[in-house]
Amino acid sequence: MRQTIGETCLGKVYLVGAGPGDPGLMTLKGKTLLEHADVVVYDALVSPPILDMIGEQALKIDAGKRRGRHSKLQAETTQLLIEKARQYPVVVRLKGGDPFVFGRGGEEMEDLVKAGIPVEVIPGITSGIAAPAYAGIPVTHRGYSSSVTFVTGHEAVGKYRPQINWSAIAQGSQTIVIYMGVHNLSQIIPQLQQGGLTPDTPIALVRWGTRPEQEQLRGTLETIIGQVEAVNFEAPAIAIIGQVVELHKILQNRSRFTPFS
Repeated sequence: MRQTIGETCLGKVYLVGAGPGDPGLMTLKGKTLLEHADVVVYDALVSPPILDMIGEQALKIDAGKRRGRHSKLQAETTQLLIEKARQYPVVVRLKGGDPFVFGRGGEEMEDLVKAGIPVEVIPGITSGIAAPAYAGIPVTHRGYSSSVTFVTGHEAVGKYRPQINWSAIAQGSQTIVIYMGVHNLSQIIPQLQQGGLTPDTPIALVRWGTRPEQEQLRGTLETIIGQVEAVNFEAPAIAIIGQVVELHKILQNRSRFTPFS
């Protein structure tokens, strides 16, 4: 039986990964929780078809963060989860991709545990794997790449951990997948080149990776910034760097998406 507002209970918070946008990639466990949740606190990148899975009984709260327009501070979101867990039995924190892959799920779980709130993680498919796959780019391939590094580009201008060693990443991995890096490519690419990547290294940007409106922009480290400016290519997007990008010519399902180039 659900609690009413004002009553005291000790509910449970589920950190649910919504996946990369395609509702068919949502996990069965995550879908079931959405159907039965009392409260769903969701992020900006959760696609509308997945939001449609939320049961009619649920209280829906938008806690999305997008570049330049954060609706809630992280501390406010965590406090909201704590408050709702003390009012309702089942609280879902719905996050795009996977909660523990650049999703701040670890921070939220840590705060919830400290507050004595039961919490469980339901993983989701991360866009760093799914977006390249839907674009016909395998992040590993025996003939091209036996290593892959996933890194956030949001920190490139010193917001959180400016000590990211891009030169070391360039030297240590044959495929580099950058989350949230479109707006910082002008800072990232020179550091990758200092690490040894040549100007003709292939790069692909994939926006709305698994959704029907997917967009792609492909070029090289030398050309991509100019291409981004020319077509006003916007986030959210994943960047894939390495020779595996060339495989899109063979593997991409051209009937599904229309790339810029």
